[in-house]
Amino acid sequence: MGDVEGFLKYGRAELHGRPVEERLADYHEVYEPVDEQTVVQQGARCMDCGIPYCHVACPLGNYIPGFNDLVYEGDWENALTLLHRDNNFPEFTGHLCPALCEGACSLSLSFEPVTIKMIELQIIERGFADGRVRPQPPHTLTGKRVAIVGSGPAGLAAAQQLRRQGHEVEVFERADRIGGLLRYGIPEFKLEKKIIDRRLEQLVAEGIVFHTGVEVGKDVSADDLCRDFDAVLLAGGSRKPRDLVAEGRELSGIYFAMDFLTQQNQRCEGDVVPPDDAISAEGKRVIVIGGGDTGADCVGTSLRQGALQVTSFELLPQPPLKRAKDNPWPEWPRVFRTPSSHEEGGERIYSVQTKRLIGDERGRVVAIEAVKVNWQRDAQGRMRMEEVPDSNFTMPCDLVLLAMGFTGAERNGMIEQLGVDLTPGGTVATNTSKMTSRPGVFAAGDMSRGQSLIVWAIAEGREAAKRIGEYLAQA
Repeated sequence: MGDVEGFLKYGRAELHGRPVEERLADYHEVYEPVDEQTVVQQGARCMDCGIPYCHVACPLGNYIPGFNDLVYEGDWENALTLLHRDNNFPEFTGHLCPALCEGACSLSLSFEPVTIKMIELQIIERGFADGRVRPQPPHTLTGKRVAIVGSGPAGLAAAQQLRRQGHEVEVFERADRIGGLLRYGIPEFKLEKKIIDRRLEQLVAEGIVFHTGVEVGKDVSADDLCRDFDAVLLAGGSRKPRDLVAEGRELSGIYFAMDFLTQQNQRCEGDVVPPDDAISAEGKRVIVIGGGDTGADCVGTSLRQGALQVTSFELLPQPPLKRAKDNPWPEWPRVFRTPSSHEEGGERIYSVQTKRLIGDERGRVVAIEAVKVNWQRDAQGRMRMEEVPDSNFTMPCDLVLLAMGFTGAERNGMIEQLGVDLTPGGTVATNTSKMTSRPGVFAAGDMSRGQSLIVWAIAEGREAAKRIGEYLAQA
């Protein structure tokens, strides 16, 4: 490493958010730019630890110590090359990944971990600014055709890898724009859509063909796709939301989080949402049920829309401030964190279960009745929940957003037509080569793995492309 004592000289530098009042007035990037000297110093903190668990923890296997050192040395061009070797879209992970690598950083045993995510993002942003992110069309073509269903991170990563192998690649997206959940599930303030569009220009220039507004299983039959292409990859998102089972669920004013977030992203794209279909938090008391990333996205979006009050309900207990004894390094630290949306406002209530949704005479939700719960481990070590006696409470609300995760792939249409096997969890079953029970049909990302992180989606897409390439070479 360039500076083996860098971690002793420099402390960890965190990203700084724009003032809350300022960012709540728009949907632009939350964080302020970072100066080059700060990034170089952060690269110097990488400590030549011998066994770099950071890139073991990364699903993509990014060679993190290598690009950290290249940034410290000022070799941004080779840092970009090394970063792109394992990650097709570091600008997506640089904004959205929780940084599993930092949780496994050796420095975190006694110091604060290296700001790997910050360094990664600055490498790719500088690469775009310097014009180094260029199309890489294949030199030779194989004559094989691959159809990819879904244009989220898994589908896009697979498309780029397969195209660079020399195959003809066509991507089918049922929405009106490319990007999948990156486009319509992630709020603009976490990932400005111009970042997606910038990368799509490269993919189009490399020869990938995109079809929008085409739902496979409806507009195009799944069997026709299998007939017309040499291989098919299912890379759609895990879009079947987990519903709330409680009295009063039928009341109006209760929506799935993804419907709410999609509408706001459509507005940010300049689309007009019909008034009768509009979901808005403006002037309302909002309760978000679910405390994960999607729930936090609902909080930030509600605050920007002008919510009167925002409260998050989480069934699980509040995580500890430091690693628990059963959560040792280099595991991902399951500790309490404050996402940018929660910095902006709202209240979080942990260990609470919704019991009943209360409506008015018009059939609109006006309150939630809930109860506090305790979590205890049983004799087998499994966590069990029990209600706390006399802990019931009622909280008024005008809008309820369900952000409780997803339960697998949508089964109607494409999945039904293909007749592929499913796992007990509702995802598409695959073998070790990412192939489904139907020969020539593969699956990757949320479709087969279930709801997961963007870094896993990209890794899954890359692995599927590798396996499809092997399959086509033998065909």
